[in-house]
Amino acid sequence: MTRPPATLRDFYENPAVPVASGAARSMRQARLLARALGPVRSGAPPATILDIGCGDGSAAAVAAEVLTGHRLVGVDWSQDALRRARTRTPWAVRGELTDGGLPFATGSADAVLFSEVIEHLVNPDAALDELRRVLRPGGHLMLSTPNLAAWYNRGLLLAGVQPVFSEVSMRGIHGRPGTQVVGHLRLYTARALRGFLGASGFEAVRIAGAPYHDVPRPLRPLDRAACRVPSLASILLAHARRAGG
Repeated sequence: MTRPPATLRDFYENPAVPVASGAARSMRQARLLARALGPVRSGAPPATILDIGCGDGSAAAVAAEVLTGHRLVGVDWSQDALRRARTRTPWAVRGELTDGGLPFATGSADAVLFSEVIEHLVNPDAALDELRRVLRPGGHLMLSTPNLAAWYNRGLLLAGVQPVFSEVSMRGIHGRPGTQVVGHLRLYTARALRGFLGASGFEAVRIAGAPYHDVPRPLRPLDRAACRVPSLASILLAHARRAGG
């Protein structure tokens, strides 16, 4: 039997725990942000974009391809992840959403990428408070997270099967498809995510869908089609703005 990690920090410092999402999903999210920010204007300072929970820097490297001219800073609490991130992005610093907060001044960021982090958090309320603090009024939040109500999860629940993305143990997977423990603590539907962001000081919340890279190959066309109805998609992509701008 595998021994459980002593703490969540030990779990995420384990190099075997995945720290990156799919490149296609990262590009989709980055393009949404690039359209929101627009091109860098001549003589204007670049936007400061924080990739909170940057993992190994893969998503930041993908995002940099379409966010040309902007300053993208990776942030993570895992020293192992940061060592890898620094090989892919010029700026990667250590920071936490709790225990003192992020190492950035209030209102100093124009945008935050928050890619598949919120489902791992014990206290997502405090995390969104901290993201709101570092964003300027009107600043952009691009958040992605697995969808509890994904099209296949609805069928699994009807059959009495534990839904994909949910985990009942940190030692192994029980009662659902898949084999890899990734530390998900919270899951959201599109409706719940929209309400949560609105209650946390964000506005103009828009939800899009994205496919999941681990869907079996024969089902991938159906998974891509489900993105047209975000409430059925595998992954929720939320774009919101800090209220007050």
